[in-house]
Amino acid sequence: MIVRTLSEIENTDRDVRSASGTWRSKRLILANDRVGFSFHETVLYAGTETDMWYKHHIEAVYCVEGDAELTDRETGRVYRITPGTLYLLDGHERHTLRVKEDLRVLCVFNPPVTGREDHDEEGTYPLLTEPVGD
Repeated sequence: MIVRTLSEIENTDRDVRSASGTWRSKRLILANDRVGFSFHETVLYAGTETDMWYKHHIEAVYCVEGDAELTDRETGRVYRITPGTLYLLDGHERHTLRVKEDLRVLCVFNPPVTGREDHDEEGTYPLLTEPVGD
């Protein structure tokens, strides 16, 4: 059984801030927990815009606080993201998130992330793996 709190991972290697300064992600479950997914609480900051494309991962995102606009860059469709909204990137969609109010979301990734990922120039997380036996 794994039991963790947000406060105990604060300011550890599980508390990741993007190089762009647009988000902070507290990664409660990671690949080295060996459960087949990762689980994060992420805050995206008001007034920011982040282009993303998870070409190696499926991500489910559930909003618990804030307000943002999600644009599917492949279709041009725009969605409002507010508390109680879930979106699932099951087709590796390129998307942009424009944050109006700090947005706090709960995210699940499959395959799980290692905790070292940050978006590259394409908005993608690289597909990193944990060493066997780690």
